[in-house]
Amino acid sequence: MTDPPARPFGGGSPGPDRTAPAPAADRAAILARAQACGLDAAAITRAWLPESVRRDLDLYLDQGRHGSMAWMAETRERRRDPRVLWPEAVSILTLGLNYGPGGADPLALLDHPDRGAVTVYARNRDYHDVLKKRAKALARWIHDSHGAAVKVFVDTAPVMEKPLAARAGLGWSGKHTNLVSRRHGSWLFLAEVFTTLDLEPDPPHADLCGSCRRCLTACPTGAIRPEEPYRIDARLCVSYLTIEHKGPIPRALRPLMGNRVYGCDDCLAVCPWNRFATPTPHAALRPRLELTAPRLADLARLDDAGFRSLFSGSPIKRTGRDRFVRNVLIAIGNSGRPDALLPEVEARLDDVSPLVRGAAVWALRRLAPDPAMVERAWTRRAALEDDPTVLAEWRAPP
Repeated sequence: MTDPPARPFGGGSPGPDRTAPAPAADRAAILARAQACGLDAAAITRAWLPESVRRDLDLYLDQGRHGSMAWMAETRERRRDPRVLWPEAVSILTLGLNYGPGGADPLALLDHPDRGAVTVYARNRDYHDVLKKRAKALARWIHDSHGAAVKVFVDTAPVMEKPLAARAGLGWSGKHTNLVSRRHGSWLFLAEVFTTLDLEPDPPHADLCGSCRRCLTACPTGAIRPEEPYRIDARLCVSYLTIEHKGPIPRALRPLMGNRVYGCDDCLAVCPWNRFATPTPHAALRPRLELTAPRLADLARLDDAGFRSLFSGSPIKRTGRDRFVRNVLIAIGNSGRPDALLPEVEARLDDVSPLVRGAAVWALRRLAPDPAMVERAWTRRAALEDDPTVLAEWRAPP
């Protein structure tokens, strides 16, 4: 299947009526302006996705691999084709912002079970705000200097960001399904500027994963499997479980999560292309000290006000206190540290949130020195507990 003609699609006000691509000088000026706006990567593709990407999306959704993210299925048609999202779009600028952790090993914290491991992208300010400001500055300049219509997207609409970025040549889709860049490794935030300008596209990047399988064997829960590269099952992914999943985390997966309390970097961090990555030059994306190695005991004590205060300006805030403390209690249950952390678990058995109480019951079972301690805790609460999910945790086999 070949690219459709690069002309305005649909009705509305498509901007300048071009019969040929914009001059090369315009294209070069736009890419230079992207750099001047503080963006670390920029490339151009058509407002179109090949049939192979559409088929992969349909297979992913039809197999239910999106889990409880119903919005992905609800927006399937808009997601499959950028022109459904905005019929007037002709070209798409795909943009990247480097959030590389530098020399720090993103996985080092996994060896410290009394600490909570937070994914690299969430150890700093919310990237949506940082990236959107720069993408909007670029879009405004394109509109003012070229008279073209523009729309900016930063994870705010059903846009297939990674396939578009790969098609534009920012990198390629790795076996872990994330974008890999020769220059930035695994550490690029993505955004898009849709425009009615007809710009000559960049060529897609070749897949340079080769025979490497490190990401496939690194996944702690088997969300990506060696026998099925380039496909992921979100229902097993720690990032999905700790961020998107709203209910109790399946019991079989809890021991595999270790001390990961928000997201997971395993498949990204092991990629050999990260040896070429450089630390982020953006101060807003450098890790906050209090999120580099937070104590699980401190995180377990967070009430709603404390949670909002600690994670002000952080993407973690969107998850909410209850889901986050659920994750913390699972990490505590995996810690093997009853001496230091069992009191935090006992304090959460009476939490106002059923989600937190249920996770606390599981952690208690994992850390209690003997079954009698669990039985005594249940006896004190049996007459008061009425939530079915918490009752299920109390009644679960050891």
